[in-house]
Amino acid sequence: MRIPDRRIELFTGADSEDRFGGPATGDEKTMLVAMLDAQRATLRLKCSGLSAELAVRSVPPSSLSLLGLVRHLADVERRWFRSVLAGHDVELRFSSVEAPEGDFDGSGPEPETVAESWAAWDAEVAFAEAFVAEAPHLDVEGHDAWRGAVSLRWVLIHMIEEYARHNGHADLIRERIDGAVGV
Repeated sequence: MRIPDRRIELFTGADSEDRFGGPATGDEKTMLVAMLDAQRATLRLKCSGLSAELAVRSVPPSSLSLLGLVRHLADVERRWFRSVLAGHDVELRFSSVEAPEGDFDGSGPEPETVAESWAAWDAEVAFAEAFVAEAPHLDVEGHDAWRGAVSLRWVLIHMIEEYARHNGHADLIRERIDGAVGV
């Protein structure tokens, strides 16, 4: 097998190439949604082809793992879209006051843990996508105990930043697991 000369040659194929195929011009909502979709697709791509390996930790003493990132981002999606913007009274799925690092600490390699984690992430992404699609404008507001009033615009920008930062972590963790690197 030939080892690629450049990182961009890895993680190739339709899933990789289509990630950033969204519009480069257009209205603000369309562009923000497309960029967030690309970041979500990047996380899925970084985790592709793995099962139990998703629970491999980055490097001690860090508890970061790809599965932990999936669980963390499920909680982040749930917090901002379901709780803050939609006003639902829900608890996070993996973290709590008693277990603030439950998203990472509870991410074991068992098939049911992996499946539950992806199902939670998929459900929260689906809720967020539906919420955004139904929102009449980006100035829809919710209340957050930490930030106060936040707009849908701010949440979308924050989510893009959150995914981009954690996708950088995912790059390094994936490279440690099997040497796979890419954009």
